[in-house]
Amino acid sequence: MTTSDLPETIRWGIIGCGAVTERKSGPAYQKTPGFALHAVMRRDADKAADYARRHGVAKHYGDADALIADPDVDAVYIATPPDTHLHYALKVAAADKPCCIEKPMAPSYDDCLTICAAFEERGLPLFVAYYRRTLPRFEQIRNWLHEGKIGSPRHINWQFSRTPSPADLGRADNWRTDAAIAPGGYFDDLASHGLNLFAHYFGDMLEASGCSTNQQGLYSAKDAVSASWLHASGVTGGGCWNFGSFERVDHVDIIGSEGKITFSVFEDAPLVLTNAGGTQRLDIAHPENIQLHHVRAMHEHLRGAGKHPSSGRTAAHTSWAMDSILGNLS
Repeated sequence: MTTSDLPETIRWGIIGCGAVTERKSGPAYQKTPGFALHAVMRRDADKAADYARRHGVAKHYGDADALIADPDVDAVYIATPPDTHLHYALKVAAADKPCCIEKPMAPSYDDCLTICAAFEERGLPLFVAYYRRTLPRFEQIRNWLHEGKIGSPRHINWQFSRTPSPADLGRADNWRTDAAIAPGGYFDDLASHGLNLFAHYFGDMLEASGCSTNQQGLYSAKDAVSASWLHASGVTGGGCWNFGSFERVDHVDIIGSEGKITFSVFEDAPLVLTNAGGTQRLDIAHPENIQLHHVRAMHEHLRGAGKHPSSGRTAAHTSWAMDSILGNLS
């Protein structure tokens, strides 16, 4: 299938209509002109039916293969845990349909490369839901950088920490802390957002390394990571992520030759620009459905009206960076 073969209204199906699709993403497909959310799937067919009823979706399935094969589904959004992304993505590629995959793209860089190759061989569009690349708040930072508001960028540093959750302390089942699915634990799920965004600002990372451990012993995945890296633009980077701290911190500094930008990746905090002209604080609200701009950019891409900034290859690079930091690459 080529993009010119797509109908006027592109009908999407979701595999894995769980919590992330309730507000963050699912409604964004319904609010985007030229898109329709036509079918949803969960292994629990009753929950799929309930989602379809509440969101006004025409079809629901308990079997992913049936949704992928549905001739009325033109494109597929995979919103399952990452250990199933490769399995479903290859089926979508074989069905000759465009695809969007939730982040992280897959548990390993090698899996990401396999997914990318499958779609590239068929000339199919492949997107990954690193939606911060399209959010106005983070695009404002990119504009400041391009406008030279802090001179030449030199270094980016991210400190992230939080207390263990009650579920962590209770040792509840959670794919995000299962080393078989997310080797870096919450690092894989959360740090991937920031690392992907930083590559959007400063280019791919040429080098990345780090150290990681499990300090709390609450689950099998890592819970403490520190890293350093080098972007293609010459900007250096550093970060530390700890998921057993006494406090929640989410603080990023971009240091330039003539100023700095301070912001948060996840918190609803103002952007702060400091340079010779003084200090400027700017609040930019996120949309109600945080993937709205990401989804609308997919529509523009599929209609030839733009190029989406979050592709399979950019997502695969983020996985390379994470695997490099965790020491998972040979």
